[in-house]
Amino acid sequence: MESIKIGLLGLGTVGTGVYRLLEKQAEEIKHKAGVNTVIDKVLVRNISKTREGIPTEVITDNPNDILNAPDIRIVVEVMGGMEPAYEYIKSALMSGKNVVTANKDLMAVKGGELMELAAQNGCDLLFEAAVAGGIPIIRPLKQCLAGNNITEIMGIVNGTTNFILTKMTNDGMEFEDALKMAQELGYAEADPTADVEGLDAGRKIAIMASIAFNSRVTFDDVDIEGITKITAKDICYAKEMGCDIKLLGIAANTDDGIEVSVHPMLIPSTHPLASVNDVFNAVFVHGDAVDDAMFMGRGAGMYPTASAVVGDIIDISRNIVFNCCGRIGCTCYKQLKIKKPEDCVSKYFLRMQVEDRAGVLAGVAGVFGSNNVSISRLIQKASDDNTAEIVVITDEVRAGNFKDSIAILNGMSMIKKISSVIRVYG
Repeated sequence: MESIKIGLLGLGTVGTGVYRLLEKQAEEIKHKAGVNTVIDKVLVRNISKTREGIPTEVITDNPNDILNAPDIRIVVEVMGGMEPAYEYIKSALMSGKNVVTANKDLMAVKGGELMELAAQNGCDLLFEAAVAGGIPIIRPLKQCLAGNNITEIMGIVNGTTNFILTKMTNDGMEFEDALKMAQELGYAEADPTADVEGLDAGRKIAIMASIAFNSRVTFDDVDIEGITKITAKDICYAKEMGCDIKLLGIAANTDDGIEVSVHPMLIPSTHPLASVNDVFNAVFVHGDAVDDAMFMGRGAGMYPTASAVVGDIIDISRNIVFNCCGRIGCTCYKQLKIKKPEDCVSKYFLRMQVEDRAGVLAGVAGVFGSNNVSISRLIQKASDDNTAEIVVITDEVRAGNFKDSIAILNGMSMIKKISSVIRVYG
């Protein structure tokens, strides 16, 4: 075999990085994979646009030049979004082509269907770049840690929100100011909704939970909350308690089913994830044999993401050379229950303004007690204009019980405002 031809769907930031990295590492890849890898065609939207360093003869705006080409063995999808990426990947797999994708949106929703289609056609479908950019986590979960019963996986898997929270923590910035800085530096999009509302992290934790627990978890299964309500004052309180606030994707395999969520959480400053700052990502895994393991690095960007894509290309190229494509396919051989958000358990941090008079603390404690919410700590801060601020930390409690308590407190005249409700890890 002289070479393996590749079709590249998309030439944006990641696609350009993949093209350049394959060119730069061509000689190394030849030795690592045992074969030359050549990009034969690149699908773009605007064929007339000048693209420095990329021959015009490989550029096309017709997807069939890739999907119907019999000599293209690997299709790399870096377009993003659900459509037309979904139809293109389906078509490639049905034609017996191997696929590499960086598409977290697609894999979090349609991953099960596409993995089944790959298996039916004896193809590889690899997606290391779909979670945490350049950080290797999909392959370690499927292979290196396969001897473990993994009970928890959690991580900081969105660099934009981690940058914002880092600025709020280290510089005392409010959310809006930190977001504006992230946008100016190119870390946040003009529309940052997917990041700051936790949607991006939700897709990633769904993918990781599916692999870690060998049972399908989709994006719709994830209980999601973003960071838009976090204030500098919340972070100050967290510091007083020896904690940092991070947006965490957490999945736990419990005796009652899988708990999977994305929330801003107070995490002890001594925890390894607490020291992961700025745009860096990290994933923390707990297994019965390995105990704790953490993977850290750049979770996005042209070359970190391209690194993961090219790693998958090399893996598939080796499989083609040795005629063993499809050897590691879908690992979701279980059908575990997904717990409803209200049945999941957590500790909570609650900050509220109340009337500064006798009986208020007893009233708050009574509401929690009647809903089986146990208070771990209750702190009263300085009062002003007949208003006191109190902070409550609960023990682990069923989310539904805590939510019922909040609904009652919101309806009481002595409660002037509930300022913050944040989960507490541990």
